[in-house]
Amino acid sequence: MTRSQRRKCTVKTTISTHRAAARSSAAVAAALALCAALPVTAHAATATPRSAQAACAVLAPGASATGEAAVRAACGQLGVWYSWGGGHGATPGPTYGYYDGSDPDSLHDGERRGFDCSGLVRYAYAQATGRDLLNGTSDDQFHTTHAAARFSAAQGSAPLLPGDLMFWGSGHIHHVALYIGGGQMVEAYESGTHIRVAPVRTGGDYAGAVRIDGSGTVPPPPADGGTTFETWGTRVRTHSAPRVGASVVDTFPGPTQVSVICQQHAEKVTADGYTNDIWSRLSDGSWLTNIYIKGPASLPGVPDCGGTSTPPPSGGSTAFQTWGTSVRTHTEANVNAAVVDYFPQPTTVNVTCQAHAQTVTADGYTNDAWSRLTDGSWMTNIYIKGPAWLPGVPTC
Repeated sequence: MTRSQRRKCTVKTTISTHRAAARSSAAVAAALALCAALPVTAHAATATPRSAQAACAVLAPGASATGEAAVRAACGQLGVWYSWGGGHGATPGPTYGYYDGSDPDSLHDGERRGFDCSGLVRYAYAQATGRDLLNGTSDDQFHTTHAAARFSAAQGSAPLLPGDLMFWGSGHIHHVALYIGGGQMVEAYESGTHIRVAPVRTGGDYAGAVRIDGSGTVPPPPADGGTTFETWGTRVRTHSAPRVGASVVDTFPGPTQVSVICQQHAEKVTADGYTNDIWSRLSDGSWLTNIYIKGPASLPGVPDCGGTSTPPPSGGSTAFQTWGTSVRTHTEANVNAAVVDYFPQPTTVNVTCQAHAQTVTADGYTNDAWSRLTDGSWMTNIYIKGPAWLPGVPTC
């Protein structure tokens, strides 16, 4: 696969034992994608030429109000850094990215707050609709259930209207851009560049386009102090108690939004390749396994319902909370080592020991301490809550 084919825009928001790639960005899993207040516009890393700014606008008539609003939102990010994994936090908006593991241009993405291609599109439509319609990778977005129309690659750009999404990839989609009219599109292209306007590209592995259905009303805020989360999957059921054998309260034929009041450990469930024993209590009093809620296995910011407590750490380890989005663990104590796991949102990790290794600078902090987790992977202590050297954790 060539560098041009490896567009840094297919970040999966997948959490082990919990998250399907179709859920969530993202993060994903997300992961991750909620109707909370959207963050403010990211600060451009460098000044964008006035001519380029003027070129980013709705350049053709006929688009829906939603499509035009999405174009304006994306154009508002012109000049912001491309960042691999950026834009896949718990809510739509710019985030720091990370090294993609292969492209030298991506080595500094952990210091660049911005978007990858699908993160930008997710943000644009969240701004336009007030809903997190497109959380996920560019491949997820290509297969979205929110499509009002689809256009083949053979049709080129002739039928497109501002706000339509253009996709590239053969078999698996790896890049997405937002059409703005006049043969132009706005995109987060690749590491080392900024969000830009470019002529449309309908050759090579161009896969076609999707027009997003942004109709519908913005959902009301969560009831009873709950938190809104997105679900995934089809024919997902809620129950009167946190077990699959309890009576069914509701059935969701497709992805939807739920208001979560609290969560607790209960019956262990294995479904669609994931296993989790955490259930969420919804605002109507029903229960839903966290397997089908976008986000990590234990939802961030959601209190315990007062049920069973979290199992103690295994293997003589100590449990710590992480912070930040798009955090990775590695096979060695080095950011260039292979990625073992990816945390789109804060979670809990079990640390067995720690060691001084590669010095890392990220999100304004510098530290050479790394923690070894119970699965054998390594994580920089920067993203573990606590002092630079964790108290009570032995040296590896």
